[in-house]
Amino acid sequence: MNPPSHLRPAWIEISRTRLRENWLRIAADKPAGVSVLNVIKANAYGHGAIEVARVALSSGADWLGVVTLDEALALRDAGIQAPILMIGERLPEELPWCANHRLTVATGEPDTARAWDQLGRERGTRLPLHLKVDTGMSRYGARWTAMEDLFSVAINAQGVVCDGLFTHFAQSDESDKTFARQQLARFQEVVTLAHRCGLAPRWLHTANSGGFLDLPETHFNLVRLGILPLGVYPSTVCRRISGIEPVMTVKARLSVVKTLESGDAVGYGMRWKAEGPRRVGIVPLGYGDGFPRIRNAGWVLVRGQQAPILGSVAMDAFAVDITPIADAARWDEVVVMGAQGSLEITAHDLARWKGSVSYDILTGWRSRLPRITV
Repeated sequence: MNPPSHLRPAWIEISRTRLRENWLRIAADKPAGVSVLNVIKANAYGHGAIEVARVALSSGADWLGVVTLDEALALRDAGIQAPILMIGERLPEELPWCANHRLTVATGEPDTARAWDQLGRERGTRLPLHLKVDTGMSRYGARWTAMEDLFSVAINAQGVVCDGLFTHFAQSDESDKTFARQQLARFQEVVTLAHRCGLAPRWLHTANSGGFLDLPETHFNLVRLGILPLGVYPSTVCRRISGIEPVMTVKARLSVVKTLESGDAVGYGMRWKAEGPRRVGIVPLGYGDGFPRIRNAGWVLVRGQQAPILGSVAMDAFAVDITPIADAARWDEVVVMGAQGSLEITAHDLARWKGSVSYDILTGWRSRLPRITV
């Protein structure tokens, strides 16, 4: 029998109320006639895929998007019946599972499209297929100048229906949109070619969260939103929607409070030494939980004030300077990511300290940190 999650003095809070409110704000901002696919891969970016999916679908999302078969089957096992797009490429052995669980396969590979078509023929049905166009990201998808083989499969198919055509932007969340617009132009050329070939995909989609915010011309009739409904913007330069707030907060409690004397060192490698008497608090959380392994950088919030990190973050703990916070005491609540009082530590702050991106921070929180829905 596992102990109650509240018995660990470090945890993650997920606000269902904020998540619903974010979806309301997005719905008010979204143009009429544009449907939404909620990308909930990687356990909804660490927020809990099943709960996030249920809120999204009850708030107006039409589709869900995942990458792995396990992610999709977990949703189906939870009773979620909405259309699910399988982003990425599939092993041949996965295809029967996709068909059995009414999953929509996406591919830019003619071989996969043919195998999906053959499976549909054997079952006497037409399986849904979305074709991926590589418009310059050079990852998944058929190159925009070489769509003939992929289109040929779709045109001659008897076991699939070409339900969608899509691409993915490489720079939609950056200030310079030049390449994103070039990708859009390439995609529009492919759409024109598809229509000439007799294909009429129901769904056209290019916009991720960055495209949704900053490139309205990319919306078509479906947008793919992952990080935005969670209250985190894809970058610091994207357009803001008033009222969007982070859904996740990471907290802990000071497990130890002690006084250091001049010359005392802190942590592995002795990366920080006291130049005089200091009060320090120990935060019982570390890189084993997904916190960045940083040294003498960043801070946490204690009693509404910044407490700088001292020395190296270890696997399970790190020290913070609480000398200026005279009333700080053992078991005080610590905010590691989120707001406390008038101050806030964002996923972008943690990403800056780590030298990474907010997506990495959100998906990096380990499962051993209890997640509590509030």
